[in-house]
Amino acid sequence: MDPSFLAVGWPGEPAIVVSAWRAGKWQTVATHGDLDAPRAWASVSKLFTAMAGALEVHDGRADLNKALGPEGSTLAHLLAHASGLGLESEDPVAAPGTKRIYSNHGIDVAAAHLAGGGDIATWLDERVINPLSLTSTRLRGRAAEGVVGSTRDLSTFAREWVRPTLTTTQRRDVTATIFLPELVGIVPGFGRFSPCAWGLGVEIRGEKYHWMGDWPPSSFGHFGRSGALLLVNVQEGICLVATSTVEFGPWARDLWPAWSSSARHLALSS
Repeated sequence: MDPSFLAVGWPGEPAIVVSAWRAGKWQTVATHGDLDAPRAWASVSKLFTAMAGALEVHDGRADLNKALGPEGSTLAHLLAHASGLGLESEDPVAAPGTKRIYSNHGIDVAAAHLAGGGDIATWLDERVINPLSLTSTRLRGRAAEGVVGSTRDLSTFAREWVRPTLTTTQRRDVTATIFLPELVGIVPGFGRFSPCAWGLGVEIRGEKYHWMGDWPPSSFGHFGRSGALLLVNVQEGICLVATSTVEFGPWARDLWPAWSSSARHLALSS
């Protein structure tokens, strides 16, 4: 498949990497754009709390069943947008475990707890960023949306989800397993889904047809309002990342479903 389609339809100056794990090593299938320019990842940042949180649980320093957030909520509820907290609300707008309500505030609460009350940027540096040698990547704001880094680093981070080196595949799989699979919810920018699959900080495709296109139901990742995205499938050994100079908008809603499908087929053809 000709990789020249990768930038077609993208406004501005996108940077894109398609990767595949083949014959025991990573293959860079295709790239486009400036892979080293630092760019905002927006809500893709949530995947750092997800990964660092998985490491804390693996090391016995955190408990997913720990009561946290509104009454009846746990750390797992917060990570999976099931705590009942609203987008930016400190007060619940629904009972825990009843709806999938996307909550930046919930992720921030989870990250603060997982960091042990210390500096969240330092915690992410120590748990994920430095061990993966993400030399251009730093948290420059809140945990829910403040990571800035290069597209090259984002690709390295995506590969870690497919072939973990910092934790076990079993712990990764817990993070990427749907939490409360019956919940209905809204994916910002794409609308209401019933059910609305989410893991512990990662969005799982499940039955949704949206920005993940025709990727298998077990595929997971995140996108952000900066126009960045990360998408992986463990079984197929593939991952896709992109950053943008143009924020998420109607162009992304229209483009990404078919575009991500084409990128998947490009990766599978490698």
